[in-house]
Amino acid sequence: MIRSLWCATTGMNAQQLNLDVIANNLANAGTTGFKKSRADFQDLMYQVIKVPGSQTSADTESPTGIQIGLGVRTAAVQKLFTQGDLIQTGNELDIAIEGAGFLQVELPNGETAYTRAGSLKRDGNGRVTTSDGYPILPGITIPDGSRLVTISETGVVSVIIGDDSESTEIGNFETVTFTNNGGLRSVGKNLFRDTDASGTPQAGTPGDDGYGLLLQSFIEGSNVNIVEEMTTMITTQRVYEVNSKTIQTSDEMLQTTNNMV
Repeated sequence: MIRSLWCATTGMNAQQLNLDVIANNLANAGTTGFKKSRADFQDLMYQVIKVPGSQTSADTESPTGIQIGLGVRTAAVQKLFTQGDLIQTGNELDIAIEGAGFLQVELPNGETAYTRAGSLKRDGNGRVTTSDGYPILPGITIPDGSRLVTISETGVVSVIIGDDSESTEIGNFETVTFTNNGGLRSVGKNLFRDTDASGTPQAGTPGDDGYGLLLQSFIEGSNVNIVEEMTTMITTQRVYEVNSKTIQTSDEMLQTTNNMV
């Protein structure tokens, strides 16, 4: 009887974590470049009372045996890097990556992070930065008096300076890819850091084989599907309730046993 109590407890803990993941997805349904997460579960070890294939007589053996499961645990919480909706903004410094790749961002400590959020800004020195003021790498500085900033699909940045009639190229955006996007570490602020699991970043030119194109005046929305998340949340709630009912039933059976004494 105690086995069922602890087994159901693991189920409730697992569904609570699942609900936490869903809540974070829904909270970021409107976050630019956000990638939803999914909790993966696996069953725990089994108590083997009779080994499958064990001898039941001189000429027969047990076809299935007796194995009692001991519950569930969280195996992973995985980021899903499917493409989000492309939203047209009309802002000349907004860019969306259509396909694979990340923009490189220089952190205040000099290290590099990566993002899919292309709602870029220009700081007081003309540098192209994220919303937090972190510069994009390679560094791009828009000269004073520039107008009509143009960003090509392959990342070439051009401006018209002052009264010039022709555009001037001032820099290029690069994107990076990873062997395993799911191995990236989320650090908040729409940023990721590379890890041993993600592999080393491979820089390239947007539009090259394996690298997505850049779309100016677009941003990539969150890839959270609200209907899907709501459906999963309802399922999670019901599974949580069933596990709590299992605990209640086990308690009632223990109470019945105690009353027989």
